[in-house]
This record gives sequence, C-alpha cells and structure tokens, in this order.
Amino acid sequence: MRTLVTLVSLATALAASAADVPRPTEYRHWTHVKTMVILPGHPLAGAFGGMHDVYVNDAGLPALRHGGPFADGTTFVFDLFESSEQDHAFVAGARKVTAVMVKDRARFPKTGGWGFQAFAPGDGAAVVKDPAGECFGCHQSREKTDFVFSHWTD
Repeated sequence: MRTLVTLVSLATALAASAADVPRPTEYRHWTHVKTMVILPGHPLAGAFGGMHDVYVNDAGLPALRHGGPFADGTTFVFDLFESSEQDHAFVAGARKVTAVMVKDRARFPKTGGWGFQAFAPGDGAAVVKDPAGECFGCHQSREKTDFVFSHWTD
C-alpha cells in the first residue's frame, strides 16, 4: 500500500509540474526572435543539435527589445527541428521538440522566476521531469539577462 501511495504521489507531482507550463498553440503568430542552427561539434549538439526557431509573446517583447527584467506572463518558445544541408542551404526537417519558458516569479521562485517545459512532437507529451536540473542549470549562466539566452537584433 505504501508503494502505491508513493507512486500515486510521484505521478501527481509529475503531472502537476507538466501542467505548470502549458504548451502554447498559436506561438507561431508571436514575434519571431531568431533562427539558429546548432551544428555537430557544438557543446550542446547532442541534446539540441538542429534548427531552432525562437518566438516571444507580447508580454516579453519590451524587455527583449530594450533590456531589463522580463514581466510576469512573458513566454518564450523554441521549436527544435532536425536540419540538413540541401542545395547549399540549411533546411528544417522533422520537429524534435518544442520547449517553453514562462515567467511567473510567484510560481517559480527556485528557477529565477521561470517555469520550463518541453513537449514531444506528435502527441505533445511533456518531457521535462526536473525543470531545475534539466533546464535552469544552463539558464543560470544568463542571470544578467534574466536567464534568457535570446536577444533582440535589429
């Protein structure tokens, strides 16, 4: 019985953490921040190799353009696709993952005010089990930019 209670508690905690950061549906209509390609040889190529398209919602656009901390409600999405070279151009292939970070200082105080999640292609299953370890560990290096890697380029 104790094992069953532990498993139910663990499943509930994982479900709750996945629900903390929902998968946006219309993000491709938000502001496109940048596209980049991580090639073999880059330190993150194993986990994040491919073509990235990064988007931000309206709540995050002022801080992205002008600096300063991001407002609660800011949401970034990056779509990660396989990439290949075809006819001397890099092109996107199949989607690998859709990652989301949401600013909410009250809900996510242990991760710089940001909630993190990533969703599998197809069924959209949440894949991040430990946002602090799997996501925020890298984002901590960007404390000076409110834990955000992307920046605005005119």
